[in-house]
Amino acid sequence: MEAIKNTVNAALENLHLTGGAQAAPAKEPTEEQLNELKSKYTKAGQEQVFAFYDTLNTAEKSALFEQLSNFNPDYINEITEKALKPAHTESTETKLEPLPESSTSSTLDTQQDDLDKWYNSGLELIAQNKVAVVLMAGGQGTRLGSSDPKGCFDIGLPSKKSLFQLQGERIAKAELLAKKKHGKDSVTIPWYVMTSGPTRKPTEAFFEKNNYFGLKKENVTIFEQGVLPCISNDGKILLESKSKVAVAPDGNGGIYQALIQSGVVQDMGKRGIEHIHAYCVDNCLVKVADPVFIGFSASKNVEIATKVVRKRNAKESVGLILQKNGKPDVVEYSEIDDETSEAKDSKNSELLKFRAANIVNHYYSYKFLESIPEWAKKLPHHVARKKIPYVNTETGETVKPEKPNGIKLEQFVFDCFPFLNLEQFACMEVKREDEFSPLKNARGTGEDDPDTSKYDIMAQGKKWLQAAGATVVSEDPKAGVEVSPLISYGGEGLDFLKERTIKAPAVIESED
Repeated sequence: MEAIKNTVNAALENLHLTGGAQAAPAKEPTEEQLNELKSKYTKAGQEQVFAFYDTLNTAEKSALFEQLSNFNPDYINEITEKALKPAHTESTETKLEPLPESSTSSTLDTQQDDLDKWYNSGLELIAQNKVAVVLMAGGQGTRLGSSDPKGCFDIGLPSKKSLFQLQGERIAKAELLAKKKHGKDSVTIPWYVMTSGPTRKPTEAFFEKNNYFGLKKENVTIFEQGVLPCISNDGKILLESKSKVAVAPDGNGGIYQALIQSGVVQDMGKRGIEHIHAYCVDNCLVKVADPVFIGFSASKNVEIATKVVRKRNAKESVGLILQKNGKPDVVEYSEIDDETSEAKDSKNSELLKFRAANIVNHYYSYKFLESIPEWAKKLPHHVARKKIPYVNTETGETVKPEKPNGIKLEQFVFDCFPFLNLEQFACMEVKREDEFSPLKNARGTGEDDPDTSKYDIMAQGKKWLQAAGATVVSEDPKAGVEVSPLISYGGEGLDFLKERTIKAPAVIESED
C-alpha cells in the first residue's frame, strides 16, 4: 500500500500538483467527473487526449485528469487558430518613430543633479517599503552545459557567487542604503521569483540551502509561470506519454497571468507596494531595485518604463523600443529593413535614429499590474515551430520527430506595451558596460558567456576602485576586481580603499 501511495505522490509531484510530502494520495475521478471532462474535450475535437485513459493505473488516471482539468480546450483551440491565422488588418503603412524626447532620458548625458534627484527619490520610496522586485528565472542553463536553473550558475568569480546570490545581495544592499539614509528600523524589498515547471523545485532548494542570501524567507516568494499544451501541425493537443500532455512554458509574457494566479499582485497590494522592478536572471550586471530607475519612473508618473542600452551598430540583432503607429512597442531586428536600421538621428549624425536596444529590464506601476485581468486575454500568442516528441494515439508508440511536427505557443512580455498611450510609457538609456551583460552561451564562445560575464563584473569593480582613489595593479591587463554587492551597490562607499594598492585579480568582501 505504501509503495502505491509513493507512486501516486511521485506522479503528482512531477506535475507540480501537490503541496509536497503532506499531499493526500491520488484518487480516480468519479465517472460523472470523467464524463464531463471527456465531453468538453470531445466537443472541442480534442478527445485523443483520453486515448489511453482506460489502460492507466490510479495514479496516472488521477494525474492526467488533474492536468486536463487545468486547460480549457475551447480556449486552446481559439488561441491556436489566432496564432496560426492572425486576423488581417487593413493594410496600412507601419509608421516607426523613436519615442518622444519627453518620455526618454539617458544616463550617458543626463545632468548629475537629475541623477541624484532620481536616486534620492527612489531610495525614499524604498525606505517607505513601496518597492518590490520581480525576477524572471524560468530558464535552465542547458546552453551553458548545466541542467540547473540559470540563476544557480557560478560564472567563475573569485567568490564563486551565483547569479541568484549577486542579485539577492544587491537587494539587501539597497535595503540597507535606504534604511541608513532615512533612519528606518527596517526596510523590505520583497523579491518575487518566477520559475518554470523544471526550475521551481531546484530554485526553492537552492534558495533554502543558501539561507535566502541573507534576506528574510517571508520576503521571498517563488512562484511558477503557466504552461500551454504543445499542438500538432494539424491542431491536435499532443501527448508526451500515455498519461501526460506535452506542455511548454507560456513565454516570458506568461508573467502577467502568473502574477495574478499565484497571488503575487494580491500580496503586493497587502504590503502597500506601488513600484515594481522586473528583470531577467541572466544579466549579471543588473541593478536590482535601482533607485535611479525607480525615481525616474515615479517622477514620470508612468505605468511602464524600460531600460535600454545603445545599439552597437545597425547590424546588431536586438529588438528595439520605439513608437509604432503612435504607440510604445518593441520591434524585432528581423522586422526592420536595412534602410530603417541604418537611418541616422536627425540631431546627431553619429547616432542611429533607432538605437534603443531592449534588455528586458522594466518598471511597472502597481496600478498597471492590478489591471492585468482587464487586458490579459488580449495579449497575442506567438508560434514557435518545434520538434516535439509525442505518443502516437493510434499505435501507442513514442515518436521522436526529425523535423518540426508541431508548435509551442508563447507570449512576449512586451506585447502589452501598445495597450498604453505614449504619455504612460518612459524609457531610460543606460551604459551597456555598467548594466547589461547577459549570460546566454557556453564557456569559450567569446560572446555572452561565463567568461564575458565574469570579465564585465571584474572590470566594473576595478573602475569603481580607481574612481575611489585606489591603485589597481596586475600582471594581466584584463584582470579586475570583484566588489561584493554587500560592500557597494553601484560604486559608492569605497572611500576606505583610497590611496591603497590592490593587486588584481582580487575580491573586496569586507572593509578590512
